[in-house]
Amino acid sequence: MTKTAVVLFNLGGPDSLEAVQPFLFNLFNDPAIISLPGPLRWLVAKLASRRRTPFAQDIYRQMGNCSPLLGQTKAQAEALERKLEEQRACVQGVNHTRVFVAMRYWFPLTEDAVQQVVAYAPDHVVLLPLYPQFSSTTAGSSAAAWNRLSRSAGLSCPTATLCCYPTDPLFVRAHAQKIDETMRALITDQSRNLPDVQILFSAHGLPKKIVDRGDPYQWQIEQTAAAVMACLQSDQFGWNNLDWRVCYQSRVGPLEWIGPSTDDAITEAAAAGKRLVISPIAFVSEHSETLVELDIEYRQLAEQNGAAGYLRVPTLGTHADYISSLARLVTAAGEASAANRICPASGDRYCPMDHNQCPARLAR
Repeated sequence: MTKTAVVLFNLGGPDSLEAVQPFLFNLFNDPAIISLPGPLRWLVAKLASRRRTPFAQDIYRQMGNCSPLLGQTKAQAEALERKLEEQRACVQGVNHTRVFVAMRYWFPLTEDAVQQVVAYAPDHVVLLPLYPQFSSTTAGSSAAAWNRLSRSAGLSCPTATLCCYPTDPLFVRAHAQKIDETMRALITDQSRNLPDVQILFSAHGLPKKIVDRGDPYQWQIEQTAAAVMACLQSDQFGWNNLDWRVCYQSRVGPLEWIGPSTDDAITEAAAAGKRLVISPIAFVSEHSETLVELDIEYRQLAEQNGAAGYLRVPTLGTHADYISSLARLVTAAGEASAANRICPASGDRYCPMDHNQCPARLAR
C-alpha cells in the first residue's frame, strides 16, 4: 500500500486578539506581498503591522476575537479525507491518504505541516491550495514556502502541485448552487427572470502592478465568474438574462489596485435601484472579508445608498460538489506526482501566454 499526503494551503488567521499583530507582521514580511530587500521589508512589516493592529483587532472583535478560518479549513480537510477514503474503498489496497493543513501566516504554519508530513513518511505528496484562482501572492507564496522548508527537512518524495482550478466543473457547479439557493428568496413568480437584481462576484483585490507583471489572478477570476454564470443560466438551474459584474474588495495602501472596486460597484448598483446578490467568488471559507467586510460594512454601504435589497451568498465550505472537486483533482494530480509536476486542473497550461507568472507556463 502506498501513502499519499495531501497538503491544503490557506492563509491562516489570528486565534486571539494578541495574535493579530504577529499575524500581520508575517503577512507583510512575505516577499510575495512586499517586494523589498529583506531588512527593509522587515522594517516596513514592523511599522505596518503595528499601525494596522488596532483597526484589525476591531474587525476580529466582531467575530468573537479570533478568525474562524482554521476551524473551517480543518473541516474541509476532514471532509476531503473522508471523500478520498470512499474512493479508495472502491479500489482495494491501492492507497492510503492523509490530509494536512499548512497556513501561510499563522498556526499551523508551513513548517509545522512539513514536520507532520515527514513523520507520516508518504510515498507521494499533493499540494492543494484552497485558492481556486492562482496568484503569486497566495498559492505561489505558499508553494514557495513549502518547497524551501520541505527541502530543509529532507522531504524528497515525488510531489505534485495543483496550481489552480478556476473553471473546474464541480467547483463551478458548487458556486452556482449556492447562488441559486440564495436567489430563490427573491422569486415572486416562476419565471426566474429578475431584471432588478445584479450579481456581484467579489474577489480579493491585488495591486495593479502585480497583475501587470503577468500574474494571472484577475483573468482567472473573470473565467470563474463567466463559468458560474453560464452554469446558472443553463437548463440545470434555469435563470434568465441575469445582470452580473466582477469586482474586487479589501484594498489597502496607496498603490493602484485592480478594479472595479466592490464598494464602487455596490454604490452604482444601489443608485440604479438594484437588489444586490454578493458572491465571494475567490473565497472558499468564511473569514473577516466575508463575515465583516461583506456582511456588515458593504451591507451598510448598500443600504446607505438606497439598494433595494442585499443578499450575500455563503462560501463553499464543505459543499459536497466542492469536496468532490478537490478529491478528483487530488486523484489526477497524484497520478502526475512522480514527475514532480505543477498541475492546472485542466491538465495543461490554462492561462494565456502573456501571463508569464503562471506557474504551469512550461507545462506541456
